[in-house]
Amino acid sequence: MDNKKLTLSDDRLLGGVCGGIAEYLGLDPTLVRIAYALLTVCTAFSGTIVYILLYWIIPRKYKNL
Repeated sequence: MDNKKLTLSDDRLLGGVCGGIAEYLGLDPTLVRIAYALLTVCTAFSGTIVYILLYWIIPRKYKNL
């Protein structure tokens, strides 16, 4: 069993949401960002609200000290 957790990524352009989703799914972050941009444009920019909500909901990574 793979113990993956969805977290905000350190590979970020804005908040790390698309990068975190890409890391979780094992995809290239650029592909996730392009897909997100296309879906946002095609849905009358409602993806902006979804991005903000995901930024608040998805936890940040904590590095071991």
